[in-house]
Amino acid sequence: MDGLEFLEKLKRAHPRTEVAMMTGHGSIESAVQAMKLGAYDFITKPFRVEELKLVLQRMAEKIRLVSENEFLRERVTTEMELSGIIGSSAKIQDVLRMVARLKNTRTPVLITGESGTGKELVARAIHFRGSLAQRPFVAVDCGALVPTLIESELFGYERGAFTGALKPKDGLFQAANGGTLFLDEIGELPLEMQTKLLRALQEKEVRRVGKQRAHPGGCPHRRSHQSRS
Repeated sequence: MDGLEFLEKLKRAHPRTEVAMMTGHGSIESAVQAMKLGAYDFITKPFRVEELKLVLQRMAEKIRLVSENEFLRERVTTEMELSGIIGSSAKIQDVLRMVARLKNTRTPVLITGESGTGKELVARAIHFRGSLAQRPFVAVDCGALVPTLIESELFGYERGAFTGALKPKDGLFQAANGGTLFLDEIGELPLEMQTKLLRALQEKEVRRVGKQRAHPGGCPHRRSHQSRS
């Protein structure tokens, strides 16, 4: 193949590679074509070594600036995606690395820590950085749920399941279907409800109050739980 064909194939396979074309039969048309195909510069023979060095220096500077710009853009994007998590300590860096590993997982995640340490921020970072970012993120304060209504709030209910249940209603699990359900203060749930929750997590299905059969499509792909240490 000729030089222009090689340039075209090279830029297609390695678009970030900078290329300087060199030819002994240069023309305006071929130079224009080379630049259109992505060449950084077009050098005609004969040329001086100083001229070639200058071209190489400019190419190296462009690569440096592009890499630096990409790094800064990724840093800004990462800070935005991490929903306000800022820190440079070794512990915070461990958390951020864990977030990166978990962002595409579809398994339950347990987040522990004292009040005010940012457990929900971590849950949101895991959700919105991964493949489920366009799916629902539903946060539930388990400690604020009315004890007698916890099961119906989480799993939904059928018509006539109890007084006032005039029509079926989806629970929070179904509201988060395909996304993430963040159960804040999960340790506040009654033990009986924790048993039912465990079964929902293991079987990946929920059963509405008043319904005999479980509903397999009502579980989110990932459930993020939080408890106090």
